[in-house]
Amino acid sequence: MENQTVNEGKTAAIIAYITIFGTIIAYILNAGKKNSFASFHIRQMIGLFLLSMVNKYVVYDMLGATAGWIFGVFLFFLWIVGFIGAIQGEEKEAPFVGEYFQKWFAGI
Repeated sequence: MENQTVNEGKTAAIIAYITIFGTIIAYILNAGKKNSFASFHIRQMIGLFLLSMVNKYVVYDMLGATAGWIFGVFLFFLWIVGFIGAIQGEEKEAPFVGEYFQKWFAGI
């Protein structure tokens, strides 16, 4: 990816990983002049947020607290991978699910 594209979108990409409110702010910042680097990380974070909601409302309720905790640790690992990628200026997909996030949320 071009260095200029990364530099222009890096702030929004990092902000996207700071809770769902950061993702919303990053989306708004990226709405005017679309930056492919920022859009990549916004899509990753939207997917991680939705998985965390599935964990909270489905896994905990159906499989119990232990399964929910284990899945939560896995989600935290995915978040760390994405956050470090944003800081380093790399488009690192979340393992196992990142490519799906890019397809599902391609309009962002």
